[in-house]
Amino acid sequence: MSADRPTLPPVRLHSEAELARDALSAPLLARAAKLARWAERGVPVGVGGQILDEPLAAATEHLGLAGDEDGAAYTAEAWQLAVDTGLVEIEESADGEDGADLPDDAAAGLATPGEELDLLTSGSPQDILDIWLGGMETVLADAAAPDLADLADRLTEGGELDLDAIDWNPEEEAELLDGILGNLYLLTALNESPDQEVPLPALAASMIVPDDMDEPTDDVLEEVSEAMMRLDDQFRVLEPIGLVAYQPVDEALIEELDEDGETVLAPGSSEGSSAAGPLTDEDVSRYGLVRLTPLGVYAVRARMRDAGVDAPAVGDLADKGADVLLEALPDYPEALAQAESELWLAARTPLDAARDLLTAARGDDDRAPRRRLAAQQTLSLVSPDAEAALRDVLDDRQLGGLARVWLAERALPGIPEPSQEMIFWLTVDTIAAQLESAEEDATGELRDLVQGLTEQHSGFFDTAWRVDHPATADVLETMGRLHPDKKAAKEARKAAFKARSRQSG
Repeated sequence: MSADRPTLPPVRLHSEAELARDALSAPLLARAAKLARWAERGVPVGVGGQILDEPLAAATEHLGLAGDEDGAAYTAEAWQLAVDTGLVEIEESADGEDGADLPDDAAAGLATPGEELDLLTSGSPQDILDIWLGGMETVLADAAAPDLADLADRLTEGGELDLDAIDWNPEEEAELLDGILGNLYLLTALNESPDQEVPLPALAASMIVPDDMDEPTDDVLEEVSEAMMRLDDQFRVLEPIGLVAYQPVDEALIEELDEDGETVLAPGSSEGSSAAGPLTDEDVSRYGLVRLTPLGVYAVRARMRDAGVDAPAVGDLADKGADVLLEALPDYPEALAQAESELWLAARTPLDAARDLLTAARGDDDRAPRRRLAAQQTLSLVSPDAEAALRDVLDDRQLGGLARVWLAERALPGIPEPSQEMIFWLTVDTIAAQLESAEEDATGELRDLVQGLTEQHSGFFDTAWRVDHPATADVLETMGRLHPDKKAAKEARKAAFKARSRQSG
């Protein structure tokens, strides 16, 4: 893949208005905004803006979380988000300039609603998304932080705090989380059903198990299990900001595994298994299910683009030329290629679109067959109003065949019979386009096409090697490799040799 082509498949993005509504309804941001409005009369805070115990109790009551055993923690988390995103601003008191001299429960300043709060109600969708993105970055940093309970245990034991001893590397932890979100993003882009959830064992294994490992070792499975438990903690942190939709690992399962001393994954499956054997469809959800939300797709794409990664979205090409469209479409999944084509066509008249596509489809370079196939697929979406553009290229060696196909599909009159030369040229061009996208051993569909062609045209190889197409020899060699009939395969190889000799001569 060349540097100027997409490095990731495109994703479908919801509109900014829809995404902004999702951001405002994310539980963590919604609570932060509610607390920011509640702070109108001023809230005493400690050093760094943390809410003190007395106002924390009142804030928890204000959020309706007083009856929740984790209510105070949820409130403190929402308050910190309000501080980090500017929904509240802190005015330090004179006594609070040196926080080291203050007792823990002393006020170091006063929090009041910040300028950003108004943007949540009167700003543009992009203003809201910018605030949400800032908060999301804070939550991501929290998710990658070490377990505070583990740190507290080590401190209460009287020993010195040693980050090496708790096996935590902040850069590695952040990179692992970025990699996991990147894998989720890729799965979302490639999946025709973006709402499909990914089992946590499979997601963890995608980061841990080497591609060339047929059977994971016990050590690798142990590492996957540990990664799963860490991801379970992280996704629980990320869900309230709206980045992921997450069904956590079953608490009862974790307790069972802790009691038995078992790992989450048993030897024999990188996709997850219990101690009793491979997981069934019924119990796989006990091991955690996760997917990126539409807001999460938007956020991960934004982070990738900030890091210099080419992460296209459907609709990016609507204002680009036909040459750019046809160069990109062959690398898109089928459903997204059609969606991109429809948006591109919607911005043009059928006649202008057809003429631009046909012009861009010409060429003798290696990618030209794929461009012509993409042009043919895009033209299939164009109304009969484009008829004149297709008739203009009926005599064109490279475009005349696909023009006839387009006219015939619409049952339009007056279609001239193609010459045998044009038929064979179109055949070679079509196979060449599919070879570019097929795996090394080709697909069953391509194998059937090869067999069908030789059955329909007696003496196919006697004529095919003379076709004046840059890919003739490569196509014939492939046909020789794929054809199930040994005699026909041998004829294809001989024809390929003749074609290559003709081209070199």
